[in-house]
Amino acid sequence: MKELDPILHSQIRLAIMSILMSAAEAQFNYLKEKTGATAGNLSFQLTKLQKSNYIRIQKSFENNYPLTTVRITPEGKKAFEQYVKAMKHYLQL
Repeated sequence: MKELDPILHSQIRLAIMSILMSAAEAQFNYLKEKTGATAGNLSFQLTKLQKSNYIRIQKSFENNYPLTTVRITPEGKKAFEQYVKAMKHYLQL
């Protein structure tokens, strides 16, 4: 039986990764809006993904405002694809 990646088996983290699979990168506020997460919870979930090397976080400034950009890594893409494959196996698709 295929195991589901516990890092990705979280609603918000899975949503973040799904967005990044199609967008390649996204800003913090966009992810916050799309996931419906609070800023604190989103930040916590992004840190978990970053520690697993699934995403890279770049912090900068734009017009004196902080700008956080999140990008998926090749390892993150592979983990997401394996997660989807495992889910298909469970669902017998």
